[in-house]
Amino acid sequence: MFNLILMVVVFFGSFAIGYLLISRVPPLLHTPLMSMTNAISAITILAALILFSLPTTPVEKIFGSIAIITATFNVVGGFVITDKMLKLFKGKKKKA
Repeated sequence: MFNLILMVVVFFGSFAIGYLLISRVPPLLHTPLMSMTNAISAITILAALILFSLPTTPVEKIFGSIAIITATFNVVGGFVITDKMLKLFKGKKKKA
């Protein structure tokens, strides 16, 4: 039970610190920061899958599933948005 409480405290602490840091990022650095966030979310997915290889309680399985789902959503959505942003910098092709 102590491990669950510790994980929840770390989650909310990292959420607060992440929100404070990201809210102060200038728009010019947004795209590189988003790419880095995608990489961190991919690491979160791998870590959650590794943790699922150990015996866990049902509550830990629920929190782990939520972590995997939200990190996957962040990775996919982040790459889609980053791709759209990068397409804005490319010039339009002229038809021959």
